[in-house]
Amino acid sequence: MRIDPLYILPNLFTGASIYLGVLSISYAFMGRFGVACWLVLMSLIFDGLDGRVARLTGTVSKFGVEFDSLADIIAFGIAPAMILFFYTGFHYGKFGIVSAGVYVVFGAVRLARFNVTTNNNEPNVFIGLPIPAAAVFVVSWLLFAMDFNTDDYELSSMILHFLMFASLIVSLLMVSNIRYPSFKKMSFEKISFGKIVVGLMLVLAILFIYPVLTIVTLITIYVCFGPLRAIYYLFIR
Repeated sequence: MRIDPLYILPNLFTGASIYLGVLSISYAFMGRFGVACWLVLMSLIFDGLDGRVARLTGTVSKFGVEFDSLADIIAFGIAPAMILFFYTGFHYGKFGIVSAGVYVVFGAVRLARFNVTTNNNEPNVFIGLPIPAAAVFVVSWLLFAMDFNTDDYELSSMILHFLMFASLIVSLLMVSNIRYPSFKKMSFEKISFGKIVVGLMLVLAILFIYPVLTIVTLITIYVCFGPLRAIYYLFIR
């Protein structure tokens, strides 16, 4: 049976995401935690490209969907959990083990539920926190704590205490019914090209000057948006 070479292209991006996830675990085991965290963030780029390339080339397939889920559980489930555990989780004993395990299991549940219900969900929202967002939350806060590790050890310890408990909350958010906005099908038709370029340049400039702080701020706002929105509609409206 002849295979269209175009079908290989999106799966190459998925494979790259898996490989970066495995590399991040390896670097975390060697104690190079900063590199491990940035590798998880890099795998996010390939994870975003594979689906878009598949849609652009008309090569969306059932195999690609399943392969992407397996990539996500490695790059955004196992890798962040292992980095967090190797860096600080082992200091917490059984709680650290449970925290890492719950994160991976709930991440897998989130992916399985998404695959089963994806055709029934609203196109502009996610039901539950997406696992890539959860991974970015964990590794960006880890990078943030590392920035203070040498200058302000007490502040770094406080951030890590917060992150250990926040990782459990993030795990619960992944399997919750709280809605989060999806940016996959955003329409830029009503926004002028000039405004898009200006906005993009501003974001890139801020990222260049304060990369970790910018990522931490944006992802924390996104993670908190879901529960705050749910509270607003439940009690106010």
